[in-house]
Amino acid sequence: MRHNVRGRKLNRTASHRRALFSNLTAQLFEHKQIVTTLPKAKEARKFAEKMITLGKKGDLNSLRQALKFLRLKQAVFTLFNDIAPNYKKRPGGYTRVLKLGLRKGDAAETAVLQLVEYDDATEVPAKTKKVEAAEEKKPKESEVKEDKPAKKEKKSSEKTEAVKKDKKEKTAEVS
Repeated sequence: MRHNVRGRKLNRTASHRRALFSNLTAQLFEHKQIVTTLPKAKEARKFAEKMITLGKKGDLNSLRQALKFLRLKQAVFTLFNDIAPNYKKRPGGYTRVLKLGLRKGDAAETAVLQLVEYDDATEVPAKTKKVEAAEEKKPKESEVKEDKPAKKEKKSSEKTEAVKKDKKEKTAEVS
């Protein structure tokens, strides 16, 4: 029985799980947001919060602990120099998980894990993009409908002019 056992196994060995969360956390710090499955996002969130707390401390031991977990120097330096100073006054809750819906291939529930209050992070929820795209298309369709009759008139007048020119050329050739 798994009484009071924390964390998800995600059907992986311990070393694979550690590498997975290390990579997810490093990519979160590099890109400021990542798209993954919901259970992975919820579990990676715990590690990201701990790493940001280490970055806020800023001492040598914290740097070494972050390097031990993340293993990417660039991600650690981004964490300590760019990300952690933004959260100096924030007591916790540095990340958020937004549900995106089901993945097309295997119907896995996807989510966005992103840093809170970070300027470079952009909103990614798929539903809002579709709604905005639909709203943008509606005015364009009405404008296109207004333009279409004008184009038809031009085409018909151009055709008649072209036919008249052809007739004049034929009569000029015959005589």
